[in-house]
Amino acid sequence: MRELEHRFPNELAVVGVHSGKYIAERETARIREAAIRLGVTHPIVNDRQFRVWRAYAVRAWPTLVVVDPDGYAVVSHAGEFTSAMVAPVVERLIEAADAAGVLRRGADELPPPDPPAIPPGTLRYPGKVALDASRDRIAVADTAHHRVLVGTLADGGRRMRVEHVVGSGTAGLRDAEQGGAAAQLALPNGIAFARTPSGGETLYVADTGNHAVRAVDLATGAVRTLAGTGRRLRTRADLAAGAMASPWDLAVLGSTLYVAMAGAHQIWEIDLATGERRVHAGQGGEDIRDGALQDALLAQPMGLSAAVDAGRLYVADAESSAVRWADLDPGGAVGTVVGTGLFDFGDADGAGDAVRMQHQQGLAVHESGRLLVADSYNDALKWVDPTTRRVESWIRGLHEPGGLALGRGLVYVADTNAHRVAIVSETTGEIADLVIEGEGLSPEP
Repeated sequence: MRELEHRFPNELAVVGVHSGKYIAERETARIREAAIRLGVTHPIVNDRQFRVWRAYAVRAWPTLVVVDPDGYAVVSHAGEFTSAMVAPVVERLIEAADAAGVLRRGADELPPPDPPAIPPGTLRYPGKVALDASRDRIAVADTAHHRVLVGTLADGGRRMRVEHVVGSGTAGLRDAEQGGAAAQLALPNGIAFARTPSGGETLYVADTGNHAVRAVDLATGAVRTLAGTGRRLRTRADLAAGAMASPWDLAVLGSTLYVAMAGAHQIWEIDLATGERRVHAGQGGEDIRDGALQDALLAQPMGLSAAVDAGRLYVADAESSAVRWADLDPGGAVGTVVGTGLFDFGDADGAGDAVRMQHQQGLAVHESGRLLVADSYNDALKWVDPTTRRVESWIRGLHEPGGLALGRGLVYVADTNAHRVAIVSETTGEIADLVIEGEGLSPEP
């Protein structure tokens, strides 16, 4: 839609109608936060009772309805679409409306959106956080500032001294031979530290808005594109060209980088030695179905964490409000810890199929073998036992947490809508903000 708005700025008026699946998505304040985070400037209707949905006979997300200047719905399309598919329709409507003398050109002036409920500071909607505990290193995806901050921890892990700013602060896709601030990212999320065979350090970044994975050399600051074309994967030709679809989180094991490919409902893997990419798990359809790796169905995986001893990847499967697992062995399977269906969600602790979560986006494996899950739309952190399938709420009152990392007896939480990294003590549950300091932290307005 953004491409169409730019192509027809004086002829096309875009109105978003948000008919939220989740209870949390029906809250106007959360919709406003999401619009600000994603840079949406057109008006949005909160269709929380699905009245507009029913009036236009909508049956699926997303659905596009084109309305002509006389107010008639002339086109309706359910499912994903590209600007190239829609542009010819708009051009024909413009031509017909011009001929009939009913087209009013000119962009309408809209008031600026209300500011975020919590004003951003150094961070703006951070999505993920990662630790390299052996070297006291931390990285934060400063998502809506289109950059990643990398630094060292001090003061018992409660202060971050920034050493690298990766990304200029303006959305784009640009590599840089040195000085990461010259590079451009777009809405980065998942981040993962890795060591190279030569002893160097690399930070891998799920560059979600660019549908790419980037690699940052932490010695030189050089940024390169490891995978992705900058365009979303939609067709077989796109796949052959190397395109990806909304990579959201990462995990590194040896020479393999695992990617939570949210837009394709799959887990991909990249061989870091050869650059070869392949699907590790997920058929590509959106659902919750266990089975062999290539036959199983996932639903918008947005969090990824490896349990080496168990030989598994654990997955925050957001659209099924589930916690899933996928064997590392290529001959293995996909299973479900908790979660029962695409429309089964809520906020209920317990065990097995009685558990309800709501669009969780991040998780981490604790040294005890338990999982700590960011239950994002319930604004909570919850402990999950993958063996007994028991879930217990631990921390509440966060603001749509998107990712977390464990280390030093502390939990680092990307508390997205609070524009902070929260630090939670494992022993006391006490919450504080990570103090971030360093040069070059003031983003461009």
